[in-house]
Amino acid sequence: MQKNAKKSTLYSYFVNAFFLPFTIVLGYVYKSKNNQFKNFFALNVNIDKYEEQAQLVDELGCNDLMIRIPLSDIDNISKYKEFVESFKGKNITLNIIQDRENIENKKLLRENITLIFSTFKGICNNYQIGNATNENKWGFFSISEYLDFYTTVQSVRNEKFQNNILIGSGVKGFDLKSTLRTMFNKFAIKFDKVSALLYVDKQGFPEKPQKITFDLIKQINTIYSIATLAIKAKNDVIISEVSWHIKEQKEANEFAISEVDYANYMVRYYMLALGTKKVQSVFLFQLVSSTFGLTYVKKGKLEKRKAFYAFKTMIDFLQDCKVEKYSDASGLHVLTCTNKKGKKLDIVWTQKEEPVELTEFKKVYDIFGNEMTKDIKITQSPIYAYH
Repeated sequence: MQKNAKKSTLYSYFVNAFFLPFTIVLGYVYKSKNNQFKNFFALNVNIDKYEEQAQLVDELGCNDLMIRIPLSDIDNISKYKEFVESFKGKNITLNIIQDRENIENKKLLRENITLIFSTFKGICNNYQIGNATNENKWGFFSISEYLDFYTTVQSVRNEKFQNNILIGSGVKGFDLKSTLRTMFNKFAIKFDKVSALLYVDKQGFPEKPQKITFDLIKQINTIYSIATLAIKAKNDVIISEVSWHIKEQKEANEFAISEVDYANYMVRYYMLALGTKKVQSVFLFQLVSSTFGLTYVKKGKLEKRKAFYAFKTMIDFLQDCKVEKYSDASGLHVLTCTNKKGKKLDIVWTQKEEPVELTEFKKVYDIFGNEMTKDIKITQSPIYAYH
């Protein structure tokens, strides 16, 4: 299959050779005029663990969710509808997961997409089309296959479901070759939003560069510039998946981290993304999972990890906030926001091991929302300092 996709691969290299230098440079030039993000703190939830999830989502105060619907499980569409409807009053994005049968059979794909759009009409209208589209194990053997797949879905949308918002291209990781190829193409398509599964787990903390120089902020800047430059896309960017594996879990990878680091890295990731003003939503993957969830099941009982409370604190303090400014001075990071009550606060942390003294703030809270009253230091764990 990969040999058959050689023509598409060669075209990808041509597109990259032409557009890549522009997008990297423009990443520093393009600025976002947005400073308020209503749907920023978001989560992935899965149907196979759904009994407790609606209650957990309410406890977190999270209003934005992504739910997978595999085309391979289309016969159970009514169960997915029941699952979606269990999250009352939430903003739902449905993630349409591809399979080879639907990739190869356009007639079948049209039938199944029509069924999905009809089933969820009036319930939700945001759809990510395809997931990890640059990885063969997920079903696509070339970007051309994905673009052809997306074209079919878009044609169904345009015929009968014009209110639906289609999101793509769901490239996993900071894969510029694939991202550029999906944004600059010969297909008659348009991405209403641009999504990326922007993991940083292989290098640990989100401030650390990948591929020599691309830390998280530079990755976001580059993806935003690609979306802005591309006539096939709007530059509303979402990060549809991010997570870290947790040590001592059965399926954890070699880059797994402790629960404490998971909570710290997660908050720092969200703050960095928020500080760019270029990301509409960040969907953590996921709510319930032994390997990388905010919660997990142990001996039949649901347990909450430290990151659960850190995620809840972010929402409590920063939901619907206005982003004022972000700065990084020699590893000292400061994100200044005004919350929905009109109070200004700084989220502060340092990458360095040596703590820094904090002064001249009214109230300070730790990553879990506990008030700090003495010996307050800036560390690798973010704190919320109210002016």
